Amino acid sequence: MNALYVICGLGFLSLVAEIANLKKGLAIAILLGIVAAIGLMVTDWNTGLHYYNDMLVFDNFSVAYSTLILVIAIFWFWMSGDYFSRQSHETDRSALILFAISGAIIMVSFNNMAMLFLGIEILSISLYVLAGSNKESLLSNEASFKYFLMGSFATGFLLMGIALIYGATGSFHLATITAFISSNSSTLPGFFYAGVLLMLVGMAFKISAVPFHFWAPDVYEGSPVTITAFMSTIVKIAAIAAFYRIFSFCFGAVQSTWGIILQIITVLTLVVPNVTAVYQSNVKRMLAYSSVGHIGYILLAFIANSTTSTGTIFYYLTSYSITSIAAFSVLHEVENAKTTTGFDGLYKRNPLMAVVMTIAMLSLAGIPPLAGFFGKYMVFTQALNNGYSGVVIIAVITSLIGVFYYFRVIIGMFTKTGEEGPISISSSSSILMVLLLALILLIGVFPDRLISLLN
Repeated sequence: MNALYVICGLGFLSLVAEIANLKKGLAIAILLGIVAAIGLMVTDWNTGLHYYNDMLVFDNFSVAYSTLILVIAIFWFWMSGDYFSRQSHETDRSALILFAISGAIIMVSFNNMAMLFLGIEILSISLYVLAGSNKESLLSNEASFKYFLMGSFATGFLLMGIALIYGATGSFHLATITAFISSNSSTLPGFFYAGVLLMLVGMAFKISAVPFHFWAPDVYEGSPVTITAFMSTIVKIAAIAAFYRIFSFCFGAVQSTWGIILQIITVLTLVVPNVTAVYQSNVKRMLAYSSVGHIGYILLAFIANSTTSTGTIFYYLTSYSITSIAAFSVLHEVENAKTTTGFDGLYKRNPLMAVVMTIAMLSLAGIPPLAGFFGKYMVFTQALNNGYSGVVIIAVITSLIGVFYYFRVIIGMFTKTGEEGPISISSSSSILMVLLLALILLIGVFPDRLISLLN
């Protein structure tokens, strides 16, 4: 809980930094504050402490996911330094990012429906502004407006679902709702099940699962590269953790109501984005569909065994987030690469960037011995062991389709000739890319450490 106070304090510090003439040291203060927050979060391990009348709980699940969010936040701030330094309103942007991270931590730690809604709104409102932060770009303005409209619409479904569940159970607390379901399983009113399905729709939007994914490609494409990276990693982690907590911990007893629907959503989320990504020429748009496709693999792990898949999902999210940050770090440096052909000849222009992008693409494609391979391997194994062989076959086919559009970028970097000259990057960016590259390899070689945290 103290870690959440630190992140919120950093957000307020950013708001007053301009007035207090602390702008120059703000970036260092934020990074040091996040490191301190990680240390404080680790001290909550195995405590299971509850706060605000049990509205927030920092059990091992929330501590693990919150720590992952904070670690990825360090990499994100490291990658996106020029997003703040090159533009005005530096302190406003850093404050919005920090408040978004606060909302993400609340989303993985809620023990009350009201806190779930609060966390989602703190995260979403910040992102609505950040998506349109490139005010000179019409695409950025469109992304912000579209994200706001679609997000508000999805929030309506979520709130209506929460209201119906409260009307049926008389409580917002997850433990009370779970106990009520167990003791009244045969007498639950019909509107309770309607509430569960409405919440499924609202949460499916937040994780950008098909068919509630239509906002993602446009918003990812129009937003600044750094904000796209933030949405593809930290936002995804928070949304998946919240989805898992509500449907596994709370609604597990009524899985017969939403299980079949979620299986259909999973199959659609595996097929539609991977097939659509083949036809994309814009790199950010391709990565957007790729991000949606990876949600399908995570959902496959969830439906295979919603009560014991925590470690698998945590490992998959960790490997995916680090790989995505690596890919977006390269894309951020090649800002003028609006299409896949913009990466043509990248190996001659900057060998390090080409190697990092190659490893990132191979990991996302699921090529051994990288982290992405073991993530998919564990998902497929778990699904096969629980009788979902048909869905696994579909997942394997869509993974092979993904190899095509990932390799299209790799082939262009090494075999084609680009028109632009060499690309020079700062030593800080080089160190970040090498570190991310090492983590992708390390997590792939030693997966057991992460999985054992939550299994």
